[in-house]
Amino acid sequence: MRNPGERFRESANARPRARYTFSMSLTSLRAAFRYRVARHLLIGPALQAWGRPAITGGGHIPRTGGVILAANHLAISDSFYVVLAARRPVSFLAKADYFTEPGLKGRFKKVFFSGMGQIPVDRRGGSVSAPALEAATKIVEEGGAWGIHPEGTRSPDGRIYKGKTGAVRVALATGTPIIPIALTGTDHRDRTNFHQSRVTVQVLPPLDISDASLDDEASVRRATDRLMDVIAERTGQERVPEYAKKGGK
Repeated sequence: MRNPGERFRESANARPRARYTFSMSLTSLRAAFRYRVARHLLIGPALQAWGRPAITGGGHIPRTGGVILAANHLAISDSFYVVLAARRPVSFLAKADYFTEPGLKGRFKKVFFSGMGQIPVDRRGGSVSAPALEAATKIVEEGGAWGIHPEGTRSPDGRIYKGKTGAVRVALATGTPIIPIALTGTDHRDRTNFHQSRVTVQVLPPLDISDASLDDEASVRRATDRLMDVIAERTGQERVPEYAKKGGK
């Protein structure tokens, strides 16, 4: 079986880059409606009250066209604050299990995750990375915004861990810009202290990956490390040169 890198190299040569689709299907219209309801009526106001977010650099995120938004990961609310800062729908990849739970609770979960841009990915029967990278590629090729936490899981101790290379691979395969996002203040918030501090969302200039190539694994690794370094410089987090363990927090 070919690995994801081989498929990306073939696809990068076989199709034009930055291909955007502006026509909206009924499914897209429904998704856009759920996003607006969630952002402006349901979840957005709660995020504003909970974190009083200070958002800077939002102009670095294009209003249309494919883009990759890559942020550090401290708390479960991180992806929601990325969506809030983007001012456009952002798709994050989530386990398909979140969308298939039966009953009223399951329906609420589906509406909630769909409204905040979560897209189900079924990883059964394949590698962990391939379905996710293929889904992400489809998002940006159709002119969407893909959100990702390169660490792959929440930091167990507040430090910033080694990033996985998926964001850089998709960017190289599709010609899509990567926008680093530095989050602080999303962790250690509860009902007793949420009013004492603010969440900060710093949207940074596009990452320069012009020296990286899918044919050079070392260059992909260097570009990913540079992405994490840029974010850590803004958050003040200590860098850890190893992957964070799932379930650590």
